[in-house]
Amino acid sequence: MLLVRFEWPDKTVWAPPGGGIEPDETPEQAIVRELAEECGLRDFDLGPCVWTRDHWFAELAGWGGQSEQIHLIRTETFEPAPEWTAEQLADEGIRGQRWWAREELGAPGTIFAPRRLPELLRDLLRDGPPPEPVDVGV
Repeated sequence: MLLVRFEWPDKTVWAPPGGGIEPDETPEQAIVRELAEECGLRDFDLGPCVWTRDHWFAELAGWGGQSEQIHLIRTETFEPAPEWTAEQLADEGIRGQRWWAREELGAPGTIFAPRRLPELLRDLLRDGPPPEPVDVGV
């Protein structure tokens, strides 16, 4: 699973790539754009929305939070080559990206968003996509 690293003074969080929807952009168009900007992933088939998540940031000035739709995308491993520069990514809080093997997701002390990501991925791989998106909480 490809995850991006967000860093704050007090913690590092690993999360699926993604971001905001621009005016006049559909959620699907936003996914295509964000994956190219953050990871360099292009020419993929967008799978079903498997998880949803609402997260509100009381501690971040100027940012209330977000509602997420997390889609399944199957791809071969590739070397992330974001369209954005390191400075542009840093402005979004992104400090890197990397592939994680399933067994690595259980590393103690690692924070994921959603927090239950290792369990959710295990269930997704075992059971396949759910018939309806699952609200995965924070």
